[in-house]
Formats: sequence, C-alpha cells, structure tokens
Amino acid sequence: MCREISSGLAVVPVQGVCRLGMIWRINMTGSAWARRARPEMIRAGTQLRSVPLIPDIRLHLASDPVSLWQHTELTSGRTGLDPPFWAFAWAGGLALARYLLDHPETVRGRHVIDIASGSGVVAIAAAMAGAADVTAYDIDPVAAVAIRMNAAANGVMVLAVCADVLDQDNLPASAADLVLVADAFYERDLAGKVTKLAERGHARGAAVLVGDFGRAYLPRDRLMELASYDVPGQRMLEGSDIKRTTIWVLP
Repeated sequence: MCREISSGLAVVPVQGVCRLGMIWRINMTGSAWARRARPEMIRAGTQLRSVPLIPDIRLHLASDPVSLWQHTELTSGRTGLDPPFWAFAWAGGLALARYLLDHPETVRGRHVIDIASGSGVVAIAAAMAGAADVTAYDIDPVAAVAIRMNAAANGVMVLAVCADVLDQDNLPASAADLVLVADAFYERDLAGKVTKLAERGHARGAAVLVGDFGRAYLPRDRLMELASYDVPGQRMLEGSDIKRTTIWVLP
C-alpha cells in the first residue's frame, strides 16, 4: 500500500513500486521553465549530504518531498509538475553506484550512459570509477541541473542531458558501450521502453547493468543476478528501513 502526498491539485502515491506515482513523460522539456531551473532553487529545497551505502558521495537531497514539490511549482509559476525524483536517493541507484565503485573494472575506460538518471548518483559513481566519459539522461530539466551540481560537488565530470531518449531507434550516444539503469521498472509502459532500449544497446555490443530490488515490471527472465546489497534509509521511499537490492546484467 502506498502513502499519498499532495501538491496543488495533484495527489500522488509515495511508497513502494508507485515511486511517487511517476509517469514517464516529457514534462516541459525545452520550455521557459527548463531555462529557469536554477541552482538557487535546488539549494533552497535540499541539503548537500552523504548518501546511504556510499558515504563518499554527496548529493543535494530533500527531507520533505511535499515542501520541495510545492517550492518547485511556486518557483516555476506552474502547477502539475512531476514530483522531484532527483532529490531522493533510491535503492536501485544506490546499489548500482555501490557496485560500480566496488568493481571499477566494469566501468573503467568505458563510454557510459545513465538512463533516467534522477540525482545522478549512478553516473557520478561511474565517473569516480574511471569511466572515459559519462552522459546522464533525464526528462526533468531540474534533474539535469541537479545532476550537474551533484557531479561538481563530487569533483567529477558528467554530461547531463534533458531529453526523452527511450523511443530512439539507436542508443542516444553512438559511442556508448555501457548502459546503466536503476529504479525504472515500477510502471509497465516505462519498463517496456527501458527494456527495449537496453536490448538495442546490448545487440550492438554495449554492456547493460540494472539496479532494482525486484519491482513489478522488472524483466527477470531476461536478466542475470550479479550481486545484492542491503540499502538502508528507504522507509520514506520504499516502505522499509532496509531494501535488499540486486544488481542485474543483461547476458
């Protein structure tokens, strides 16, 4: 069962597979709001602090989703915005970031893309582990700003791109040889698009790593388990203090 929070006229679930009720869609990408997404707004609604499982990485994180959401809408002058998914440390992303740091050989020297990057924690870990370059994609213009800020706070370079890349016939970066995905299998349509993108990448020779604790639409029959981590601090987001989260590979 999911709790609900409200902002303006929207009522959105906040726990479990609902992941704040996110529906994957383009949300004012390229609009005036995208151009007005400023670091000051992010700093006002978050704190720069270490994340669970990876104390060496610091992110701009929110402690109160409702207040930040309302502040975002007030600052943008728009209602009906997606909740600020970029402002939370989700279990799949934390586990995948931990795996990359524990196994730098999986990423060292590679051209990496991180899909549905959110806070950018996975992209940041990839850069810290020695990737040749890292591009993080998210449809939220504020997420793109937050990713840049978080990367700078951790002393690494990540190219943050605000774009919906899931329906492209090819990978969004032609040289990519490692595709990273975390926390993207909670909604049927989104999971299907992410799976197809991962399979396209795999077919052209890219490795694919996934971080997920086993949400409803995770394509387990197409994946192989690599490792598991107990991710702490997930009660507000996922309904339990500790979330056993698995790293999967597309074999």
